[in-house]
This record gives sequence, C-alpha cells and structure tokens, in this order.
Amino acid sequence: MIRKGMKLYSILFGACPKCHQESMYVNKNPYELSETLKIHDNCSHCGTKYRMEPSFFYGSMYVSYGVGIAFAVAAFVISYLMLESSLLTSFVAIVLTLIGFMPVIMRLSRNIWINLFMSYDKSLSRKDAESQS
Repeated sequence: MIRKGMKLYSILFGACPKCHQESMYVNKNPYELSETLKIHDNCSHCGTKYRMEPSFFYGSMYVSYGVGIAFAVAAFVISYLMLESSLLTSFVAIVLTLIGFMPVIMRLSRNIWINLFMSYDKSLSRKDAESQS
C-alpha cells in the first residue's frame, strides 16, 4: 500500500517531496500537453522550492532514458512473450507505448529526479495536522 510519507508516493503522484500535501504540477493531468511540465515555484503548504537552481530538471533527462527503457521492455514482454505476436508487431507496440506514455514518462522522470535530492519531513505534516486542529 502506497501512502503519504513514502518516496514512492511522491514519485507516483507528483506530490511535494517534503510534505506530500500538494501536487508539484499546475495541472495534475499529464495529457494536457501544453502544461505537462509546468510546476509551481514553491509548495503552498511547506514552502519547498521546486526549482533549486536554473536548469535543475535537465538531470531528469538521464532518468527518463531508464524509465523509457522500462516501459519499452514492458511493452515487449506483453506483446511478444505474453501475446505471442511477431517481432514487427512487438516493435510497433514499443513505439506506440513510448509515444502514448511520453507525458507520463517525462513526469515520472522529474519526480524521481527531485526525490533523489529531497526527502519527506514528518515534522511538516505534523505542523499541518496541528494547524487544522
């Protein structure tokens, strides 16, 4: 079970890596292509600055290569090994998977990248809970 406080929560849902209370992205839907990579400057709950330095997210391009490979391998395993299709059909499945999931891959890569440098802070969620009481 994935819940707040786990790095995987922040990675999968694009939540603030420090408090997990807010989405980093202006629009939660990655398929709004004009807004796929638009992020808030700071978290409205804990004030975490998402862009630690100019061009910070360029490093996520390295991560996106690995994430893309994982999606491609999954498409190959499903199409070739499980569905027993031809190699050509499997190749087409890989290409279509990479194109179809491009916005998701880009966001996942950014989420992984920022979570390499930031960790969840329990005290931030406690402060938020105390202020609501």
